[in-house]
Amino acid sequence: MTTSPAHPRVAAVARHLAEAGATGEVRVLPAEVRTAAAAAQALGVPVGAIVNSLLFAADDAPVLILTSGAHRVDENQVAALLGVAGIAPASPDFVRRHTGQPIGGVAPVGHPEPIGTLVDIELARYDQVWAAAGHPAAVFSTSYAELLQLTAGTAAEVGHGPVGPGALSGGTTTIPQAASA
Repeated sequence: MTTSPAHPRVAAVARHLAEAGATGEVRVLPAEVRTAAAAAQALGVPVGAIVNSLLFAADDAPVLILTSGAHRVDENQVAALLGVAGIAPASPDFVRRHTGQPIGGVAPVGHPEPIGTLVDIELARYDQVWAAAGHPAAVFSTSYAELLQLTAGTAAEVGHGPVGPGALSGGTTTIPQAASA
């Protein structure tokens, strides 16, 4: 179901994707999908093919981690990778200030200013992945390679392998509070 992106944030993301020469299309779904499990169900794809856009604060600077819906971010591992003491999941206000988008609909692109981005290597397991497009009811398809290009992101191991279906509580990705990115 492809529809025209009427929401201003979705339209902005669609424009950004078109200008970047992205191959995927923006889809507006009949209902909001705020979790990887809900998005996977709506699209008929494995939960691991869903891109979770998770914003963290590292020394008050935003860090965007694009992770597989079937993978957990290990904050300590990512902090070590970034060479910072630690990171913390961003508050909704921090997310909106740095991305211009709401939690549950944060696209990997289309932010007011560039955000340093890590792209989970677990996403490379899928030929096609799906990411939010600026609103909880909008998504777009892409490939892992294209996602790296679109975001100017860095491929990274952001956790310790994929999690099993039982490891996702209520279809959300759990981010350990003690870990840092």
